[in-house]
Amino acid sequence: MMNEAIQAKSLTLGYGDSIIIDELNLSIPKGEITVFIGGNGCGKSTLLRSMARLLKPESGSVLLAGKEIAKLPTKEVARNLSILPQTPIAPEGLTVLQLVKQGRFPYQSWLKQWSNEDEEIVMRALKATRMVEFKDRPVDELSGGQRQRAWIAMTLAQDTEVILLDEPTTYLDMTHQIEILDLLFELNEQENRTIVMVLHDLNLACRYAHNIVAIRDKKVYAQGTPESVISCQMVRDVFDMDCQVSMDPLFGTPLCIPHGKGRCILKGGEINAI
Repeated sequence: MMNEAIQAKSLTLGYGDSIIIDELNLSIPKGEITVFIGGNGCGKSTLLRSMARLLKPESGSVLLAGKEIAKLPTKEVARNLSILPQTPIAPEGLTVLQLVKQGRFPYQSWLKQWSNEDEEIVMRALKATRMVEFKDRPVDELSGGQRQRAWIAMTLAQDTEVILLDEPTTYLDMTHQIEILDLLFELNEQENRTIVMVLHDLNLACRYAHNIVAIRDKKVYAQGTPESVISCQMVRDVFDMDCQVSMDPLFGTPLCIPHGKGRCILKGGEINAI
């Protein structure tokens, strides 16, 4: 039985003459949450796009459930894998319900029109994201967190085993970040969905990921559990930053405390930097 949802084999990606990912090999475990981390411009989003067949490799291949994704019919890919890009934009006036229904397009054909099953899946996606009460609201009138939940509802309506998300918490406040990540965690726990996402917050990545992939110098620098990947040396090498790694008091996962300038406090009769 195959344990990899997606594999990259000797994958080289680029734009024009610029190589972003070079001869990269990677396996994404099935039924787990995998998070890509790395500095700006290291190729995290580029790698995610290639896994969704949105970017053609310069060389190498991406396998989806053991099959080369480039050779699969578009609808077959869309029935097995969905992607939520950074800051997606909906047409003006499009309602939440209309947006979420678009997730069912890969299942439509001349022979198979809109069905009760499609309707049930759309409503289930709206309920899972707590967006039922907003279904008739235009997407462009929603708050940032509500808008992101609407897009995730559309992704859920696509009903794929693998979900790719590029920085799903960007521009969201702390409350909405946790709300979105909790939702994705529940989808993984309850429905065994394979979740792959790019995150910038290392501490949130450690809390939610089974598997962390650190990208540096166009290749995988390290891959594994948060405990095996997150270290002072890794943060120094990948992010060019000094830090202290401690334990999250609530979750027991690695907690990265960056060095830097900040306020000072009086502690034990001595002044200490926070």
